[in-house]
This record gives sequence, structure tokens and C-alpha cells, in this order.
Amino acid sequence: MGHAVTRAAEEAGIRVGAAIDVGDALPANAGDCDVIVDFSTPAATARLLQWAVENSKPIVIGTTGHAPEEKQRLLAMAGKVPCVWAGNFSVGVNLLFYLTQRAARILDDGYDAEVVEMHHRFKKDAPSGTAARLLEIILEERHLTAEALRHGRNGITGERSSREVGIHSLRGGDVVGDHTVIFAALGERLEFTHKVSDRAILARGALRAAQWIVTRPPGVYDMQDVLGLRD
Repeated sequence: MGHAVTRAAEEAGIRVGAAIDVGDALPANAGDCDVIVDFSTPAATARLLQWAVENSKPIVIGTTGHAPEEKQRLLAMAGKVPCVWAGNFSVGVNLLFYLTQRAARILDDGYDAEVVEMHHRFKKDAPSGTAARLLEIILEERHLTAEALRHGRNGITGERSSREVGIHSLRGGDVVGDHTVIFAALGERLEFTHKVSDRAILARGALRAAQWIVTRPPGVYDMQDVLGLRD
């Protein structure tokens, strides 16, 4: 993603002040930047976010895989500066978030909700950040807690409850990212699917977020805000 962001910036005429790999020290000229874009590892996010707060710099965070407690701590810190935090910066995926929210709001629990995601064999976290957000949306709209989640099923599980939400993570090959949300009722099934074939769309979305966030007040935003998809 670092290479993809760099290439997208060059295409858009945006200057990359410094490219920093995980574990590298921040360069002396880091303070000259207008915004930070973070696609790294969960362990590195805290250091970058702390630096952003200390230097009053907007930040865009696309890193996933943080433990729930750690993410809550980081979100509280992120609120001190303008911050876009999103599990996926694709415009299409964020439209998927919006459509999933609308469907979960309209369809009652007679429509069983399941999320299926697939990524390349090298991905380290599961479910993906995008799938995690889709699950959050469904749980919020159906007034359920994380206890309703079923991470795959095995053995004699009994009949499916209407108050559970399934999540299935597939890994293999070089799949950039596929996500499907299923609402299945007796007699019909509605499916929303989004597939990524090129990481460039994620990079372009992140840069769109970076250009948007530099004019905003401190607070935590996501791509729904950037794209104006809030109801």
C-alpha cells in the first residue's frame, strides 16, 4: 500500500514529503508535512498517532487488526486532531457500507445476515477491517452485541438463530479483497458484493481523504464523511 499511495500521489501531483517503513525513525523534515497517511501495522499506529497529536498534524489511518481495547484507546487519542480512520478507502466499498446500513435497517430479522470476505494468503488479520465494519453496521442496526457474531461454523451447531450474524474469512492466492453481504430470507436472498482487483483504488481513496481532512476541525471521521454519505 505504501508503494500504491506513492504512485497515486505522483499521478495526482501530490508531493510525498517522506516515505517511512515500519520501524524507521521519523525524518527530520516530517514536521513540514500537511497530513500523515498510515498503512502500516497495529503496533506502529500508536507511535504515528502520538506524533500527529504532539505536532497538531491531520492523519489518515488505514491500518487494520488492532485489538478492540487498543483501538478504543487510539480513537480517543485520534479525536485530538483531524483524523480519517477507515478500514477501507475504496469509494465502492464505502457505498457498500451505506447500502448495507440501509438494508439492515429495512429488512427485519427474518432476513439472516452473513458476511463473507476473501483476501490473499499473506493477510495477517481476520476478519478484514472492511468485514469488521460491515459487521458493526449490521449489529448497530439490529441492536445486537458482538456476542451475536458467529466466526464460521463447525460441528452440530443446531438451527440458525435469527439473532446471530455470521462472518466467514477466506484466504488464498493473490486476492486483493472481496466482500459479500448476504440477507437471506425464506423465499428470497439479497446479496451485495464488491471486488477489488487493483490496490490503486484504495490509494486514490486515501489521498482523497487526506485532501479532505486538512480543512476539518479535530475529530474522528470516516470515508462516509469524506464522500458525503451520512444521512
